[in-house]
Amino acid sequence: MSNTDLKTLASKVEELLEAYQSLEKENQLLRAERTHWHSERKRLIQQNELARQKVEAMIERLKKMESE
Repeated sequence: MSNTDLKTLASKVEELLEAYQSLEKENQLLRAERTHWHSERKRLIQQNELARQKVEAMIERLKKMESE
């Protein structure tokens, strides 16, 4: 291999390493975002369940008042 070929190869390897590092960083950010959205989803599901329980309790109270 000539010196020019080696420099070209080294340049390509450097580009690949930079691309890898960039993708690795992006992947870490996406994983952190995914974790955040999973937590947010869980919180919203719990909040929705609590609201459902409160509505059901109100309906039951209204039925009891209606039958009195």
